[in-house]
Amino acid sequence: MSSDPASSMRVILASQSKIRRELLSNAGLSFETITSNVDEAAAKEAMQSERVSLADQAVALAELKALRVSRTTRGVVIGADQILDLDGRGFDKPSTLQEARQRLADLSGRTHCLQTAVVGCVDGRVVWKHLTRPRLTMRRLTPEFIERFVATESDNVLTSVGAYQFERTGIHLFERVEGDYFSILGLPLLPLLAWLREIGAVPV
Repeated sequence: MSSDPASSMRVILASQSKIRRELLSNAGLSFETITSNVDEAAAKEAMQSERVSLADQAVALAELKALRVSRTTRGVVIGADQILDLDGRGFDKPSTLQEARQRLADLSGRTHCLQTAVVGCVDGRVVWKHLTRPRLTMRRLTPEFIERFVATESDNVLTSVGAYQFERTGIHLFERVEGDYFSILGLPLLPLLAWLREIGAVPV
């Protein structure tokens, strides 16, 4: 058994997001995954009725996910959420290919922000949180290009709020980006790792 104290600290990701799991795995973290089963649609509807900002919605949803798992599971629980912010209008992942086509048409030639939050919980309480706001400017896309892109990517366009996978062929949609690469993918990895080192969850 390792004498490293970090090896005995349980780390849990309260998410089934494939890209978030990949980011943590690629960083060499030992972690578990437990789905929070939070009703995100209901939570967002309630916050929208109270005119909660998109940034605060992202943080609140990340908190809800982490807290739900942390209240029944010992260890360091990580929750995350991302909302696409286009001039103050929030977008979730598209649910159909037609919705994805419309999403790309809406973003074409414009700059949008990704409100990206990560929260850490221990023993059923929030102990750390972080919000980043990368900005992405999409080049002007023709209807023909959008149609080809969606046809080629198929259901992959349904896996991200912007109907693109930035880490894959979605990079071809952009002419300028401002902000952290990992935050664009949905997890502010550098500040998260810094916090995990601070509390001894990963080796210094």
